Amino acid sequence: MINEDIRSYFPVLNQEVNGHPLVYLDSAATTQKPIQVLEAVKRYYEYENSNVHRGVHTLGNRATDSYEGAREKVRKFINAKSTEEIIFTRGTTESLNMIAASYGRENVGEGDEIVITYMEHHSNLIPWQQLAKEKNATLKYVELNPDGTISMDTVKDAITDRTKIVAMSSASNVLGTINPIKEITAVAHSHGAVMVVDGAQGVPHFKTDVQDLDCDFLAFSGHKMCGPTGIGVLYGKKEHLENMTPISFGGEMISTVDLYESTWADLPWKFEGGTPNIAGAIGLGAAIDFLEEIGMDRIVEHERRLTQYAFEQMAKIEGISIYGPTDPAKRSGLITFNLEGVHPHDLATALDMEGIAVRAGHHCAQPLMRWLSCAATARASFYIYNNEEDIDRLVEGLRNAKEYFADVNE
Repeated sequence: MINEDIRSYFPVLNQEVNGHPLVYLDSAATTQKPIQVLEAVKRYYEYENSNVHRGVHTLGNRATDSYEGAREKVRKFINAKSTEEIIFTRGTTESLNMIAASYGRENVGEGDEIVITYMEHHSNLIPWQQLAKEKNATLKYVELNPDGTISMDTVKDAITDRTKIVAMSSASNVLGTINPIKEITAVAHSHGAVMVVDGAQGVPHFKTDVQDLDCDFLAFSGHKMCGPTGIGVLYGKKEHLENMTPISFGGEMISTVDLYESTWADLPWKFEGGTPNIAGAIGLGAAIDFLEEIGMDRIVEHERRLTQYAFEQMAKIEGISIYGPTDPAKRSGLITFNLEGVHPHDLATALDMEGIAVRAGHHCAQPLMRWLSCAATARASFYIYNNEEDIDRLVEGLRNAKEYFADVNE
């Protein structure tokens, strides 16, 4: 387990909600921020605040060094070959939309195929849905096993020589399923397709090596890995990015501008039009430092042990349904569930009255909800600052809610 002292780095956890100590179990939506990240952002605004790349004065140089230093930290964290392959965006959603709007429009034509799964977050579904409609292409879905995992046989059946793009999450934000991205990438490449990975729920939780995976694109968000909101990353292989057209035009991303023609800056800046989220990038760099100091292997171990404990304790509650694979080695640190006779929103409200924060709804995955035959679910998600006491509080809260709503419904 990760040392309990780590909780002391997260000021927001040191409070009461509705008269109870806060138990934060919503890290799949956004993680809390350690003081190291808060101080890095504060230091930028107090000591370095300036625009990047555009000046020769001292503050401008400091800001540029910190901003580009963060890019190098990201490169190292995911083992990209070059910082030219690291583009800062607003988050996973913008990164995936950039791939669809640029690479997709330039490489997908009528009759071509885009392959995704039922478990995708809307951010990794709607861009491909819209691209398929625009290009009169076919959007195909890989079938899921009953436990929410993917069989390589179904992957091989879905991907054909007509497939141009395969887009899948490295880990589901609902089921927690960890997908075999390296193996799927190999199948995609054997048919001449590119592999797009939604890493929003993967990169914060386990080591992601883009060279080992051999994926063509990877998208992830800073706020789900202890970084600030509004900052994300698009990784792309250099050979793809060089041939892609920018979709955001203006300052910073140009080389020359004439009256009727313009040329673009070198990678990665041709995709970063306008003033970037400098403080966000610096905060993300600090978050990476924080996670690497802990160690991604320790984070994996910690989450698996917590998830296993949560499964064991929650399974004892009569009337609970838990979705996704039961093997903690096959899932990330979250549990999505329903409690018989209690609507997820009512359940989340009841838990909040005891200071326990969980997520309720369709989790931006409506097709998956239909696959699960339910309109909504509740979700408890864990991270480095959670412990078994948090799980015990959750289980107690679930039992209290079950008893309360049983009385109400009589």
